[in-house]
Amino acid sequence: FPKVKLTDEERIEVGSTLTKMLRNKTVILFFLGLFAYVGTEQGISYWISKFLQTYHGIDPETQGANVISLFWGLMTVGCLLGLLILKIFDSKKVLLVFTVATMAVLLSGLLGSKEIAIVAFPLCGFTISIMYPVIFSLGLNSVPKHHGTFAGIMCTGIVGGAVVPFIIGNIAEFTGLRVAMFFVFITLGYIF
Repeated sequence: FPKVKLTDEERIEVGSTLTKMLRNKTVILFFLGLFAYVGTEQGISYWISKFLQTYHGIDPETQGANVISLFWGLMTVGCLLGLLILKIFDSKKVLLVFTVATMAVLLSGLLGSKEIAIVAFPLCGFTISIMYPVIFSLGLNSVPKHHGTFAGIMCTGIVGGAVVPFIIGNIAEFTGLRVAMFFVFITLGYIF
């Protein structure tokens, strides 16, 4: 393998640069944005099958697994379509529209009939598909230098994918899964 030489912009700097970045309000807000996004993604996908089993009697190993695969499949389609959409429209506006759309389809899935839930949950995959690249690029474009360090800080936000499903599970112990999944509206509200 050829030796890789990183530019100053690509290098992750530990020490004074990292400390300085962690004191920057913009850096923290975008870290939380990625935390909220990955938490939303995993908070929905992780609990779909259990929700459908609990509230609609759907077998998690057959139809539940199919709904989850549609979630990820539509997320892939949404990523590809998102490339075109982001070429035409302002990324901030696209993020707002897709966040509201996610709230609408998630609400439909949580409160609707079995037939609506089977369609709404996979659609959540489609509507959240553009959030990660938009949040990441908006973050990188908001700081003038130390992009390598900033990217590392933002990537640490993926821990939201472990934290949010855990929170939903703990809330579900006391309130039931339907109420617990409304926690995702907090993360979506932050993204909005």
